[in-house]
Amino acid sequence: MNDASSGPVPAPASAPTPAPAPRRRTRVRAPELVGKGGWLNTGDTSYTLADLRGRIVVLDFWTFCCINCLHVLDELRELEEKHRDTVVIIGVHSPKFVHEAEHRSVVDAVERYEVHHPVLDDPELATWKQYAVRAWPTLVVIDPEGYVVAQHAGEGHAHAIEKLVEELEAEHAAKGTLRRGDGPYVAPEAVATDLRFPGKAVVLPGSGNFLVSDSTRHQLVELEPDGESVVRRIGTGGRGFGPDSFSEPQGLALLPDGTVIVADTVNHALRTYDPVSGRIATVAGTGRQWWQGSPTSGPALEVDLSSPWDVAWWADRVWIAMAGVHQLWTYDPATGTVGVAAGTTNEGLVDGPAGEAWFAQPSGLAAAGDRLWVADSETSALRYVERAPASDGFVVRTAVGTGLFDFGHRDGAAEQALLQHPLGVTALPDGSVAVSDTYNHALRRFDPATGEVTTLATDLREPSAAVLAGDDIVVVESARHRLTRLRLPDEAVRVESVAHRTRRAATEVAPGALRLDVVFAAPSGQKLDTRYGPSTRLLVSSTPPGLLAEGSGAGTDLHRDLVLADGVTEGVLHVSAMAASCDDDPSNEYPACHVHQQDWGVPIEVTPTGTTHLPLVLAGMAEPPPTTGA
Repeated sequence: MNDASSGPVPAPASAPTPAPAPRRRTRVRAPELVGKGGWLNTGDTSYTLADLRGRIVVLDFWTFCCINCLHVLDELRELEEKHRDTVVIIGVHSPKFVHEAEHRSVVDAVERYEVHHPVLDDPELATWKQYAVRAWPTLVVIDPEGYVVAQHAGEGHAHAIEKLVEELEAEHAAKGTLRRGDGPYVAPEAVATDLRFPGKAVVLPGSGNFLVSDSTRHQLVELEPDGESVVRRIGTGGRGFGPDSFSEPQGLALLPDGTVIVADTVNHALRTYDPVSGRIATVAGTGRQWWQGSPTSGPALEVDLSSPWDVAWWADRVWIAMAGVHQLWTYDPATGTVGVAAGTTNEGLVDGPAGEAWFAQPSGLAAAGDRLWVADSETSALRYVERAPASDGFVVRTAVGTGLFDFGHRDGAAEQALLQHPLGVTALPDGSVAVSDTYNHALRRFDPATGEVTTLATDLREPSAAVLAGDDIVVVESARHRLTRLRLPDEAVRVESVAHRTRRAATEVAPGALRLDVVFAAPSGQKLDTRYGPSTRLLVSSTPPGLLAEGSGAGTDLHRDLVLADGVTEGVLHVSAMAASCDDDPSNEYPACHVHQQDWGVPIEVTPTGTTHLPLVLAGMAEPPPTTGA
C-alpha cells in the first residue's frame, strides 16, 4: 500500500490555524442498512445509520466466495486500525451463491477470515439494491452527517479512501460534526478446537501422518494417521511473513526431494517445509500482491504473486492455482523462476490454448498422469490442462461446468451436471477424480471414461480438499474443523437435482443498440497517466457469445457502442476495464502510479422498455449516473 499524503504544511505557530475548506460533493443521503440475517460482531446489537452519526462509515459490500473481496478485507485492516476512533467499517454481506445466503455460513466466514468489524448479513440483497451496487466488492464512504461521498468498485482503493478519510476528519472536526470514540465492534467468543477452518492436506511419506494447513490459525498441523491426534504445530500461529510464520496458508504438495511446498495465500508467496529438519523457507513471492503491469515471470523471489490457493507437482515443476488473478502459474525449483502458464487474468470460462484460456478463481489442483485437474471455483467447474497435440504447449479444457452464473447439485452426464463452488479435486486410482464440492457440502466424482458425474457423499460441511489413505479418502471438512475418513463406495449416493442461477436481478435493456460507459474519475490528487500512450483499456465479451452482434473485443476507450443480436432474450455481458493514474504533483519527478481494474458480469434481459445506456463505475464516483429502466 502506498503511504498516505502527509497533507498541507501547517501555518506558523503564531498564526491561527485556518479551518479546511469544505469539499464540494454531491449531497446524496445514505440509504438505511437493512439485512434479514441481522448483525454479526456487535454483541447482538442492531445498528442504524443514525446510531453511527458523527463517524465516517465505510460500507464493504462483499461475499465470501470472492477472492477480490478477500483482498479488500486485507487492504482495510491498516485503515481500520489507524483510524479506529473515527472510522466504522461495516461489511454488508451480499451473497452470490445459495450457500452464501445461509446465516451459519456467513458466521463461519466472518471468523474464518478474521473480520474485525461489524457485518450486516443481507441474504436478500436489500441494502445492495438500495445502494445500486453492481459488483463484488464495492466500497461506499458515508460522511459523519450521513451522506454518501464516494463509491469504489473492485480492489486497490485503500490508499484513495485513506486520503478521503483524512480530509473528512479535518473538515468535520472543524465543523464540530465529527465524533471520536470506540466503535461498535464486539469480538465473538473464541472456540477451542485442534483445527480451525483447515484448508488442504497431504499425506507424509514414511509415517503416513497428515500435514494440514490450519488456515485461520496461520499454521501447519501434523496429525497422526488417525487424523485426530496432534503431533506438532508448525509456525508461530500469528499472521506474518517471518521465518516461522504464515498468513492463511492453503495448498500443500509433496516435492520429489521429500519437502512440502505450501501456498502461503495471504502472504502471496510459496514456502517450503522440511518435515525432517522442520525448516521453513520462502521460495517464491515477495510478500506483496501482484497488480496489473507487474512482471509475470522471472526470478521467483523477485516476482509478486496473488493469492496462490493450491499447488501440485506436474510436468516437472510446481503448478500454482493463482486464484487472485484467475490464472495458473508455475514455479521451477531447478531454475528458481516463476511464470504464467495459463490464463489471461480475465475472469470467466473459456477453453483453448493455455495463453488464451480464461479461469475464474482456480482453487484446487490434482496431477493425474497426462492431465492436471483444476477446481475452477467461481465457474463451479471441473477443468483440466493437458499437452497440446503436436506442440510443446498446453491446452485447457472443461469437463463439467458452463460459466460464472450457473451452479447447483445435479448428477448425470457431464454436459448437464452441476457443481457449486468446488475448492478441491483429488485423483482416484481408477482414473476418475473426486471433487470437493464445497458449497454443496458434498464429495462428487467425475469419470472421464463414462462422462458421468455422481455423488459419493453428502452432509459434509464445506469440504475444501481430500487425500487418499489406503482404500479410504480423507476429506478436509473445513467448516467442521476436522478430517473425515470415508470408504470409497462401490455405488454413488443419488441426490435430488437442484439448479440455480446467480441471485442478482438482471438489468433490463432494449433490443438493438446499447451504449456502455465505464465511468472513471481519478482519486483526489491523481490524474490519468498518458505519458506512454492510452492509459485505459476495455474488454467486452458475452455469454452466450452470440448475444453481441457488434461491440465485443478489446479497445482503449472506456465507452463502447454495442449491438445486441436479434432473437437473443437474455445473457451476461462480461466487461473488464483498467485505468492507470499517477499522483498529480508537478514537483515530484517520480510520482507513484496506480492501476485501477474491475471485472463485471452483468446479467441482462432484453425487453422493449429496457434501457439503452449501461453505466459501470470503475472508481471514485459519489453515485453512478442515472440510467433508464435498469
